[in-house]
Amino acid sequence: MVGSSHEALHRIFQKDPALLTRALQRVLHVPFPEPREIAALNVDLTEIEPVERRVDTLLRAETDEGTYLLVVESQGKADDRKRGSWPYYLSYLYEKYRCEPVLIVITQNSATAKWASRPIRLGFPGWDSLTVRPLVLGPDNVPVIADERQAERDVPLAVLSAMTHGRGPQAPAILESLATALRTIDPDSAAVFVQFVDSCLTDPQAKQMWRDLMTAIQYFWRHPLAEQVREEGRIQDRQEMTLRILEWRGIEVPDAVRERVNACTDLDQLEVWAQRAVRAVDAWELFGEA
Repeated sequence: MVGSSHEALHRIFQKDPALLTRALQRVLHVPFPEPREIAALNVDLTEIEPVERRVDTLLRAETDEGTYLLVVESQGKADDRKRGSWPYYLSYLYEKYRCEPVLIVITQNSATAKWASRPIRLGFPGWDSLTVRPLVLGPDNVPVIADERQAERDVPLAVLSAMTHGRGPQAPAILESLATALRTIDPDSAAVFVQFVDSCLTDPQAKQMWRDLMTAIQYFWRHPLAEQVREEGRIQDRQEMTLRILEWRGIEVPDAVRERVNACTDLDQLEVWAQRAVRAVDAWELFGEA
């Protein structure tokens, strides 16, 4: 489901896993081995204990030098809770799969990129028991692709460029180049990429320009997959809004309530629950239960 900028920023790597290793090699200049095969893995890292821990995207890369787990986290702003979450993710994955995990953070914000790039050191001064060093993709290092031919050579990277830089004076050239490049790939992939970019554009003018460009290429918006992605996005937005209202009001949300809301795909039912969340004094009242 792609209903937000957060989702789109990491889901693009599920759509084109090879884009992630290209970004490591070309953008961050990390000598990551060329993968023979990349596969998506289950992102749920929850143990038997009822504590939910879930990474955004998890890929397994098979290379001549070994097998690596690529842990992709989409980060909107600085969050000090990640000091505990990210080391946990990496340690858990190493224990479970017995291969090396690599943490990649992607963000649209330069300040967040700077925060995320700082090492997380656990231990006492002068002696780190554990050090986590995220690799960060953000507006300061993802290339600006504003040339049609360059966009056509690597459409997924051009999509990532638009998702990261789609604001300010560069936006028109970036979006126009990408719109032209999308004509050169299959409609199924194009429909998904269109939605990724649309979800990430926070500048109202850039978003309207993008939609105008896509209206001119009408088959993208009529494509069944594009409509399916938009519908899934609306469902996820409503799920998140319902739970967020309870959290904003200081109401504890049990795991069972969260799971029931996230499992619901009926927009009308989710709307009812969202309205109840405004007045509920207990999370279970969403469902008409005390």
